[in-house]
Amino acid sequence: MSNLVVGKLKTLIREYPKPVGIVVDYDTTGFRARAETLPWIMIRIGLVAALRSKVKQGCVGVMITASHNPGHDNGIKLVDPRGEMLDQAWEVYANNLCALDDDAEVLWTYLETLMIELNIQPNDDAIIGIAYDNRESSPLLASIVKRAAQALHTVIMDFELMTTPQLHYAIHCYNHDEFHGRFNEISYFEKLCTSFQNLVMITPSNRSLESLAIDAANGVGAFKLAQIRRILKKFIPLDIYNDGRTGHLNEKCGADYVKHYQIAPDGIPLNHYSKFCSIDGDADRLIYFFIDKNNHFRLLDGDRFSVLFLSFLSLKLKEAQLFDGVKIGVVQTAYSNQNSTDYIVKIMKVPVVCVRSGVKYLHHKALDYDIGIYFEANGHGTVLFNDDLKIKVKAASVDQQRTEQQRLAAKQIHTFIDLINETVGDAIANLLATEVILFILNMNLDQWLALYDDLPQRLLKVTVRNRTMIQTTDAERRCTAPAHLQDRIDELVSKYPSGRAFVRPSRTEDIVRVYAEAATQIAADGLADEVQKVVEELTK
Repeated sequence: MSNLVVGKLKTLIREYPKPVGIVVDYDTTGFRARAETLPWIMIRIGLVAALRSKVKQGCVGVMITASHNPGHDNGIKLVDPRGEMLDQAWEVYANNLCALDDDAEVLWTYLETLMIELNIQPNDDAIIGIAYDNRESSPLLASIVKRAAQALHTVIMDFELMTTPQLHYAIHCYNHDEFHGRFNEISYFEKLCTSFQNLVMITPSNRSLESLAIDAANGVGAFKLAQIRRILKKFIPLDIYNDGRTGHLNEKCGADYVKHYQIAPDGIPLNHYSKFCSIDGDADRLIYFFIDKNNHFRLLDGDRFSVLFLSFLSLKLKEAQLFDGVKIGVVQTAYSNQNSTDYIVKIMKVPVVCVRSGVKYLHHKALDYDIGIYFEANGHGTVLFNDDLKIKVKAASVDQQRTEQQRLAAKQIHTFIDLINETVGDAIANLLATEVILFILNMNLDQWLALYDDLPQRLLKVTVRNRTMIQTTDAERRCTAPAHLQDRIDELVSKYPSGRAFVRPSRTEDIVRVYAEAATQIAADGLADEVQKVVEELTK
C-alpha cells in the first residue's frame, strides 16, 4: 500500500506545493488563512482526518470555513465522532504534518510511525463527512481533502453546503447508536422547528411572536434560515437580510462586526423593526440588538444569553419542583463582563467558572454539570444537559402525581432540550431558543437588557514582534511573563473604580489583545490605553 499512497501524495504535492517559509498552527478554530495559501494544508488535514477515523472507528467531520473572516479567507477544522471539536492531542499531529517538508516519502514515513504508535492498520476502514460554507474557494479545498483522505482507504460522505453547527450535529447523529447512518438535513430542520412549535403550542398565552429581522452576514446560514422561515411562517415572522444574493460575506455585517464595532450592520432597515439579531458567516455565533427610544444602539451579547437561558431553566426547574439537587453551572471566559458574572453569582446564586478563551475549553468544563451553560462574549455557546437530568425531566413531565403546572414546566424543559444543539454553539438553534424563551417569559429586549448593566469595556489589539513573549495563567487573566507586566497592570487597575484589565496573546498572529473594564467608558478607554503602552514598552 505504501507505494500507492506515496504515488497519490506525490501527485497532490505537485499540484498543490507548500509555500516556502510558511508556518501555521492548528488551534481552536483549526487553520485559517488566505484561501490561495491553503491547498497544501488540505492535503495534510485530509490525512489526519482519515487516521482519526481509523482510530475512533467512526465518522469524522471536516468543515471548510473561515467563520467570521472576510470572504477571501478560508480554513479547515475537524469534528470528532461525538460531534465535539478535535481532541487536543490530535492538534499536535496536524501541526507536525504541516511542519514537514513537501516530500511524499517524508509524509508517509511520519504517517507510518503514527500508525504504529496508534495501532492503526493501513487498510482499516475510515469515513469522513465533509461540508463547506459558501465561499468561492470552498469546493476546491474540499476536493483536495477528499483526494488526500482517499489515499488512505477512506469513504467520503459529501454534505456539501452546511453551517458548521449542522456538520457537528450530523457527525454526532451518524455515529450515535440511535441514529446511526440516518442523518440528513431535513432531520436537523425537523428537530429544531418541531421543538419550537411544540413549545409555543403548550405555553398558555394570548400573545403572538413579533417579527425578527435577521442579519445573516451573507453567509451559508442565510440559505438554512430560509428553510426555517418557510417551516415556521405560521408561528413567527423571520425576515432575512444580508442573505448572500448581493452583498459580500461578513462585510460590514454579521455577529462579529456588530459585536466588535457596537453598531448595526449595513443592509438592514432599522426603522421597520423593534428587534434584530446577527449571525456570523458559518452560523455559530449569535448577537441580538435593538435601537432604544433615545435612538441608541443596544447590544445583547453572549453574556446576556447565559443569563437569559439560566433565568428560564431555573424558573422552570423550580416550577416543576426539580430545582433542588440539580447541579447548574455557567462557564465564562475572561472576556465576560464582570457585572454579568456578579449577577449570576450574587443574584441568581449559580456558580460561575472561568476558563481559557476557546469554545473547546468551555464545552469541556460545562460537562461537569447536570446543566452546563456556556457562551463566549462573542455569542458562541450552547447548553449541555446530562442524561440523568434528561430522564428526570421526561419522567416528571408525565408524572400524574404532580400538579398540572409542575408537569407543564417539566414538559417545557424537556421540549427545550430538543431545541438545543448540544454538540456545539449553533446560531440558528440559539435564535429559536431565545425567541421561545422571550415568548414564555413574556419578556421584550428592553426587559432582557435591564436584568443587569454592563460595565463599560474596551478591547484593543497591540502588534508585537513575538507573541510568545506574553505568557498567562489563571484562565488567561494574569500574566507570568514578561517580568513586571502583571505588576504594572495591577497598579494601573487600582487607579480605576470597578477596574479590571488583562492581556493575552493571539494564538495565530503576533498581536496581543488588551481588554479593560471600568465604571465609565472614558475610564475603560483610559485604562486600555495605559495597559497598551505598558505592553508596548515591555515587549520591545
